[in-house]
Amino acid sequence: MTILYGLEDLAIGTGENVTRLRLFEGPLDLGWKHCAITSDFVAEFVALRYRTSRNLYREVRHNVGYLTNELVENAVKFRAAGEIVVEASVEKNVFRAKVSNLVDEEASQKFQHLLSQITISDPGELLIERIEANAREVDPTSSGLGLLTLMSDYGVHFAWVFGAGKPDGRVPLETYASITVPDASN
Repeated sequence: MTILYGLEDLAIGTGENVTRLRLFEGPLDLGWKHCAITSDFVAEFVALRYRTSRNLYREVRHNVGYLTNELVENAVKFRAAGEIVVEASVEKNVFRAKVSNLVDEEASQKFQHLLSQITISDPGELLIERIEANAREVDPTSSGLGLLTLMSDYGVHFAWVFGAGKPDGRVPLETYASITVPDASN
């Protein structure tokens, strides 16, 4: 059974012109360094079309980099063994990303519980509540602050698709995100 949270029309793919990166497990192990390198690559790739305007270039590079880094960090932090696939595209003035990975059943259930709260609440109000709650908690690892910040402050739209669990207890997870970027043709 597939479970969807967020905008259904966002979870239909990243478009025709997709850049796809695969992060494999291996001797170097997937870690924070890979998150930064991957997000920097995607951000630079997208921002290059704005190189004629220093301000637009910096804005797009920052926004796309921040979004991509948050998605890849979450995939690395909460993943079960397996690769992480990052897909990115820009159509008109929308940057779209899809990050696919596997999570274990416990992480899937916790994340779905968090998403059931995030997707029905006002992101700005919930962000303030979570910041206050995190100040009191000892282990705020599943607060959703990064996602809420992206939704509230950057206008990012999300969708999450949880696939049917596998016999080994791993659950496929696809995270979709979109953010408006300036029109590069201006």
